Amino acid sequence: MVGRWRDGTGTLHVVGGADGADGAEEDREGAEEDREGAEGSAGRAEGLSAARAAGIPLIIAASYRARARGLLGRDGLTGALLLTPASGVHTFRMRFAIDVAYLDRRLTVVDVHTLRPGRLGRPRLRSRHVLEAEAGALERWGVRRGVRVVIAPGPSTPPPPSVR
Repeated sequence: MVGRWRDGTGTLHVVGGADGADGAEEDREGAEEDREGAEGSAGRAEGLSAARAAGIPLIIAASYRARARGLLGRDGLTGALLLTPASGVHTFRMRFAIDVAYLDRRLTVVDVHTLRPGRLGRPRLRSRHVLEAEAGALERWGVRRGVRVVIAPGPSTPPPPSVR
């Protein structure tokens, strides 16, 4: 975890459940198949590890100005946007629907919702950070309630504006 966040870029990694399971069910299945002599499970486990190791591009908005701007004026987003500190969001004047994940201080997902443009998301009291992505992206990445994420900060300079 980072003591003080700064505007910039980073990488988001989905770790696993709040209990630290991190795909323990798949690992158990893979171990059983290995004992039986199946080679397919090793390739599957390497594929999962490679996907988790690659990470998801992330923009970190920690300053008031960066948080206020958020995704306004964009037609889409590649990766995700982390608003910190934040406990709620809105989609007024936005051009596309977004998935919103509310994170606590330990970066565990408290709640996940999809918001269409022109909506006000209810603030979550335990939320310290908000993760935003295009609608449907969080589900594809495996981000759901109880899952923990890890953020690897990149350079502390704001990324150039991207227009899609």
